[in-house]
Amino acid sequence: QVQLVESGGGLVQAGGSLRLSCAASGRTLNSYNVGWFRQAPGKEREFVAAINWSGSRTYYADSVKGRFTISRDDAKSMVYLQMDSLKPEDTAVYYCAAGGTDRIVKSYGYWGQGTQVTVSS
Repeated sequence: QVQLVESGGGLVQAGGSLRLSCAASGRTLNSYNVGWFRQAPGKEREFVAAINWSGSRTYYADSVKGRFTISRDDAKSMVYLQMDSLKPEDTAVYYCAAGGTDRIVKSYGYWGQGTQVTVSS
């Protein structure tokens, strides 16, 4: 079992930056692919970014490519999402997930509780 806790969300103006953190406990993350997903009100949960178990591959949604960066520190059992050049359409609850495949939402078995990101125009 892996427990995930996200932090780092908040309110930021358009063009600003935030760094989300995902802390794992229970088991270390070093054998799991990890992804970030988001869900805006009235919309389905969507893929944002993912990193494979070794950190050698990263994947991004087209909407965030070039603005967001996913990284991991397995020594600390942490995964990060650096979000730059934020836009109002990035507003959503952001979730960290582990144990899945790339961008496939339903493939992930472990989820955090989410952290709210609000980008004002």
